[in-house]
Amino acid sequence: MPHPVDPVNISPIPPLQDSYTYHSVLPPSVGSSDKTDENEGWMMGIDEAGRGRPMVYAAAYCPLSFKSTLEEIGFDDSKALSADTRQALWESVDQHVPLCYSSTTLSPQDISRNMLRRVPVNLNRQAEDATIGLISSALERGVNVKECYVDALGPAPQWQARLTAIFPTITFTVCPKADSLFKIVGAASIIAKVTRDRYVHDWVDPEDVDLDGSIPVKKEGDDPVSRGSGYPSDPKTQVYLKEGLDPVFGYKGLVRFSWATVKVLMDKQGVECKWIDDQAQTSAASWFGADADNGRPKVWRDLGVTGVGEL
Repeated sequence: MPHPVDPVNISPIPPLQDSYTYHSVLPPSVGSSDKTDENEGWMMGIDEAGRGRPMVYAAAYCPLSFKSTLEEIGFDDSKALSADTRQALWESVDQHVPLCYSSTTLSPQDISRNMLRRVPVNLNRQAEDATIGLISSALERGVNVKECYVDALGPAPQWQARLTAIFPTITFTVCPKADSLFKIVGAASIIAKVTRDRYVHDWVDPEDVDLDGSIPVKKEGDDPVSRGSGYPSDPKTQVYLKEGLDPVFGYKGLVRFSWATVKVLMDKQGVECKWIDDQAQTSAASWFGADADNGRPKVWRDLGVTGVGEL
């Protein structure tokens, strides 16, 4: 279920089982027909944090007239700032009206479900959908977006052309390092990074929630779980993945099973499972008569099916 408020304000953070989008409050003038500035143009910046557990996309947006003030706040590429500075900048967002934001948090479970479908939806496509969704939501809420700056996702020219085709009334600038070139993207970078960090460092596994639905509170003196940054090059993340692997059940909800790093570990340390459906297909193949070309039963080939489940 969607969280009622931004997760950075929740303590403890509820388990993240579903993807959701959060919107900050808009100024009263937006979408109000009795205001003289209802058609004022706005600028938007979009950036992401994390390519997995979870992935957070954020959009920061403000009136074009607010640009000079925005330049003085100190937003920048979140990776170039300390955790304390990022937190202070995030807290300053609500103090700088009319700077607004939205964030879409993709849960590890949803990412894996999409990537492991029969027709996979890769991570880039899910990221593109999140970006398009953030822009669409702002327009639907009455924000008159005229300029949008996006940190590059793959080849910048192609992505910029696609966004322009979808939203022809908006002027797009898509480029690498946009979070350090444009302050509005830097603001989005801060929002995405702080949101994701709170999930990673204060993660609550759904399996650990009490039967009454209450979230366990860490006791004083409990050793914090060191999960690292979530990137495969991080030694702490490597240790967490190796020590947290159950050879039969894999990992808890924080780790997405579609991650190549996880697939390698599970192949090496996991127990191989034989599914009943695998045996059923073999049995049915011998009963119906196997297709000499590809091992499928002839009747399956004639019907255009690939497995017992489709029969």
